[in-house]
Amino acid sequence: MAKESIKARSRKRERLVEKYAAKRAALKEAGDYQALALLPRNSSPVRLHNRCMITGRPRGYMRQFGISRVLFRKMALEGKIAGVTKASW
Repeated sequence: MAKESIKARSRKRERLVEKYAAKRAALKEAGDYQALALLPRNSSPVRLHNRCMITGRPRGYMRQFGISRVLFRKMALEGKIAGVTKASW
């Protein structure tokens, strides 16, 4: 489980990326890199890192479900994820 401060920082970065997305695109199109450098650093989408929505775990993230592999396995075995069953052959 990630610390709450880490999860909050990640959410803050996501909000900033959304807020400045149009402005960043316009500045890049115009080629104004000096103005681009004046924008907040956390508004750059490169600084985002995928994290589990529930636990905040940064590794083993599954994009299709938005959660970590550990939580995915637990929820799948409990039947909480529709359409997912344990493979057997």
